[in-house]
Amino acid sequence: MNWESDKQMARGILRDRNQRRKIMARLLAVSLALMACGLWLIDGWLAAGIWRFLLWWGACAFFTCMTMAMAAYDMLAVIREERKK
Repeated sequence: MNWESDKQMARGILRDRNQRRKIMARLLAVSLALMACGLWLIDGWLAAGIWRFLLWWGACAFFTCMTMAMAAYDMLAVIREERKK
């Protein structure tokens, strides 16, 4: 795939409310799963090394921030759609 087709696919996803919300749900599920695993399943492994800890919780922060950004975009898109009506 080239850059133009990637941009078209991203535009299609961002313009469709159902697709946006599916992506938000997936991002939320991934971030919750990472947090749960980090808190309960592999907490000893993460405590063994600072880089493991930082990378793991950095990934959790990344997915959480992406979820919040998608939610903010969805909120603004819904407001814009309702104003057009």
